[in-house]
Amino acid sequence: MAKNAHIIGAGVSGLSAAVRLANAGFQVHVHEATHQAGGRCRSYYDGATDLVIDNGNHLVLSGNSHVRAYARSIGSEAGLVGPDSAQFSFVDIKSDKRWMLDLGNGRLPLWVFDKKRRVPDTGIGDYLALSPVIWAGTDALVGDTITCEGTLYDRLVQPLLLAALNVDPPKGSAGLAGAIVKETLLAGGQACRPLIAREGLSSVLIDPALKLLREKGARINFGHELRQVVMAGGKISTLEFGDDAITIGPDDVIVLAVPPRAASSILQGLKTPAKFRAIVNAHFRYDPPADMPPMMGVIGGLVEWLFAFPQRLSVTISDADRLVNTPREELARAIWRDICKAANLGNDVAEGPLPPWQIVRERRATFEATPEQNAMRPGTVTEWKNLFLAGDWTDTGLPATIEGSIRSGDRAADFALKMQ
Repeated sequence: MAKNAHIIGAGVSGLSAAVRLANAGFQVHVHEATHQAGGRCRSYYDGATDLVIDNGNHLVLSGNSHVRAYARSIGSEAGLVGPDSAQFSFVDIKSDKRWMLDLGNGRLPLWVFDKKRRVPDTGIGDYLALSPVIWAGTDALVGDTITCEGTLYDRLVQPLLLAALNVDPPKGSAGLAGAIVKETLLAGGQACRPLIAREGLSSVLIDPALKLLREKGARINFGHELRQVVMAGGKISTLEFGDDAITIGPDDVIVLAVPPRAASSILQGLKTPAKFRAIVNAHFRYDPPADMPPMMGVIGGLVEWLFAFPQRLSVTISDADRLVNTPREELARAIWRDICKAANLGNDVAEGPLPPWQIVRERRATFEATPEQNAMRPGTVTEWKNLFLAGDWTDTGLPATIEGSIRSGDRAADFALKMQ
C-alpha cells in the first residue's frame, strides 16, 4: 500500500512539504480549513480596484535558495522577475533626495568600497560598524548590538530590518537580524537581486503547486479543518476533522503547517509565539510612470516600500499596529500622498480624487521577532514520531519570511523521509 502524507494547511510551508513528499512517492492529502490555498501568500480578485491583487506585497531575493528551488520544482521560477543585477532605488520624500544602491552581481560585498554604489554620505567605517550583528545571538537586541542612528541606519539598515523583523529594529532579535544580513548584504549582489511575482503570488507559488500535486494524484481538501488528534504509542493515530476521522497507518506521516494559534489548539501544551505584529498593504489602480523602477524604498514617510505592477501601485507598511484602527479612507489618502511624492506624480494628482484603492490590514501578520518571542518557536520534530511542524513561526533561523516558510516545509518533509 502507498504511504500517505497528510499535510494540514495549504500555505506555502504546507505546499512545499506536499510537493517534496509527492515527488518522493507519497500519496499526498492536503487538508485546508479555508476555501483557498496560499495563506498570506495568495492572489485574489478585488472588486474595489477591478484587479487581481496579492493580500501582501512580498519580495524574494535571488539568494532565497528554498524559494527558488520550490518554484523550480513546480515549474514557475520564470514568474519571479527582476533586474539583471542587485539594484535598489530609494527616495527620501522629505528632502526629495534619490539614490541607487548598486550591489552588483558578485559573491563578495565589494560594493561598500565604491562611493558611487553605496548609500550616499556613508563611508566604509559605517558598514564595518554593523559587523557585531553578524555573530550576535538570538537573545540579544539589535539596539544593544549596533548603533541605531545615523545616515546608513536611516537610509538602509532601518528599512531593511523593519521589513524583515516586522518590529522596530532596536527591539528586534539581533540574531535574526544577523541571519538576514548574512544571507543578503554580506553575500554580495549575487544573493540580493530583487525578484517580484509581477503576475501575482498565486500564479508563481500556489497554483502551479496545486496543479503538480493533482497531476501526481494528490487529494486537495478545502474546508477541511483539523479539530483534534488522537495519540497512541508515541504517534498520532487518528486525525479528526469534525464529521470524519482518518486513521493513520504505521508508515504514514503528518505535517502540521497551520498558524501558531491553530497549532497550539490542536496540540495542547505546544509552545508557540504569542505576540504578533500587523502589516498594512495598500493597492491603487494607477498606471505607473514608464521610468518608475519595479520597487522603491521610501524614507521619511508613512510608506516604506513602493511596488509598481501593471495598472497598479502597491505599498507595504510594517510594524503597523498603530494603523489597524485608522479610518480606511483617511489611511488611503495619507498613503496616496506618499506615493505621489515618491513616484513624482505631482500635487494635482496627490490632492485630486483617489484612484480606485484597497487597504489590506493583516493584524496578526507575523510573530513579533523579539528575543522573547523567538525563544518560543518550536522546532520541526515533535514528541510524536510521525508528526512534524512547518510554518514561518517555527524555528527556521530566520524571521517570518517566505524563505523561512518554505524552508520549514522542506525541513518537515526531509525529517518525514528520514523516518521511513
